[in-house]
Amino acid sequence: MNSKLTFREAQKLLLETIRPVGTGPVPLAACTGRILAQELVASSDVPPFDRSPFDGYVLRAADTVNASRENPVTFHIMEEIPASCAPTYTLGVGQASKILTGAPIPPGGDAVVPFERTEFTDSTVTLFKPLRPGENIVRKGEDIRRGALLSPCGQRIDAGLMGSLAGQNIAEPLVYRRPRIGILSTGSELIELGHDLPLGKIHDTNRYSMAALVGGLGAEPVLYGSVPDNAEAIANAIERALSECDVLITTGGVSVGDYDLTPQAMERIGADILVHGVDLKPGMACCYAVRDGKLLCGLSGNPASSITNFYAVALPALRRLCGRRDCETREFPVTLAKRFGKPSPANRLLRGYSDFSDGSLKLRLSSGQGNVMISSLIGCDLAAVVPAGSGPVEAGTVLRGFFLELCKSRFRENLGSDDGTFSQMYFVYLKKK
Repeated sequence: MNSKLTFREAQKLLLETIRPVGTGPVPLAACTGRILAQELVASSDVPPFDRSPFDGYVLRAADTVNASRENPVTFHIMEEIPASCAPTYTLGVGQASKILTGAPIPPGGDAVVPFERTEFTDSTVTLFKPLRPGENIVRKGEDIRRGALLSPCGQRIDAGLMGSLAGQNIAEPLVYRRPRIGILSTGSELIELGHDLPLGKIHDTNRYSMAALVGGLGAEPVLYGSVPDNAEAIANAIERALSECDVLITTGGVSVGDYDLTPQAMERIGADILVHGVDLKPGMACCYAVRDGKLLCGLSGNPASSITNFYAVALPALRRLCGRRDCETREFPVTLAKRFGKPSPANRLLRGYSDFSDGSLKLRLSSGQGNVMISSLIGCDLAAVVPAGSGPVEAGTVLRGFFLELCKSRFRENLGSDDGTFSQMYFVYLKKK
């Protein structure tokens, strides 16, 4: 067992422990957001033939060399080629075909002129400017070349990949199964929603926060309710959940108090404890274990602590469980927008909102940074790490940070992107700078 690792060390240890779940073919229409479980090489060119990008006329560029307003060139129209039809004529000198968007280029033709740059009748078309060979032609394989790598294994299937798979006639790509991730709350103080709160009781919020995080990851959350602070009851609940799920997340009972019984319950069922506590605030209290290859993530009962530990420690391993190739958390420079006045004996994770208003990435802190302040996580999309041993941090200090990938809306607004992981988008942003 490892005690008080840094969160980065714990993150790496879990990544080395986890393997992706099983795979299977899924109909393409149901593949949005799924993780590709095979490397795909293009079996055909896209487009599969030279085609026109718009409505116009296709002809031989050599016949337009001297075309001008003073010296117009007139062509005889051989046929009309809709997008759904193959051409029937080979174009010769002085000949053209009317062509519509997406239609194949006929033999002999090597340039397309749009309607609006011509004068035409039912049988002729006249040009007033020369064309270059290849002008306004979308070439065979211009989008995807046969034999090119279409996608590596582990790629999330987004709109672009969906369309590309369809273009390759792949009706059922092989994808990773959606992992089933169990969620169990512990604590005798927890009350189900819909009930009044007696003094000393609280509603179970962690169950729903974890379900949102798990669902946003692309996994299937399985809720197991709550159990009281009793080692045997917790062990029985863990045993049941592990028999039905690929991973189990518990919240509560992982510190060192008299009623912190989750580590004891894990050991009761024969789990090997990997990590008990990390050097992180909030999120120091945690207990990670493994049994029969399945990961148990014991997180704090304090709402903000459980969520920050999830992002800082558990998330990369859970990405790997889902089959993703981009598992590791990518860190980058983040400038603190406002002074943070507390010292940080341990590594501290500050949470807040990305701000690109002056062209650089700044972190604007949320209203509260305490362990139990779950409302301060509403809309957060960015975190930064204050190194252990730091005193108060002044505005303008550059820290290492990472995006909270599962909270995308604010970052989309800032960079105008509609998809993709935060880290990928931000590194594109850095290159533009």
